[in-house]
Amino acid sequence: MGTSSKAKVGCVVPSGASYTSQQGSVYAPGISNETVGSETLFLGVVTIPPSGRTKAHIHERHDSAHYMLSGSEVEFYTGEELEDRQVAHPGDYIFTPAGVPHVAVNRGSTPAVFVTARNEPTAQESVVMLPELDAKVP
Repeated sequence: MGTSSKAKVGCVVPSGASYTSQQGSVYAPGISNETVGSETLFLGVVTIPPSGRTKAHIHERHDSAHYMLSGSEVEFYTGEELEDRQVAHPGDYIFTPAGVPHVAVNRGSTPAVFVTARNEPTAQESVVMLPELDAKVP
């Protein structure tokens, strides 16, 4: 739909087509610049396939918040060298500030599904890939 100077008001957005992001997770955008002309918010579903992971990356200009809906557990690595490891389970929230390198790993046999919100209207707007960090996460 492209950039819009005026967001749609009070609309229902049906589930749409998903796509694989450059960092490796599957996005199903709900509320975004592309779907409703949002200028400040992205809300959608993000899935990490079974035995899948994201590539190391940062979001330069936006904070991300995730709520884990389903799956078994996801390892979440953050820090300049991805040295900090935490484990998220369904029902947990994950917060990643702008500029923090991170990788998510789903070692389970079912998809890990998250509801995700960002204070930037497109899912890929300020993603910077960090291939030099990928080998730091087993």
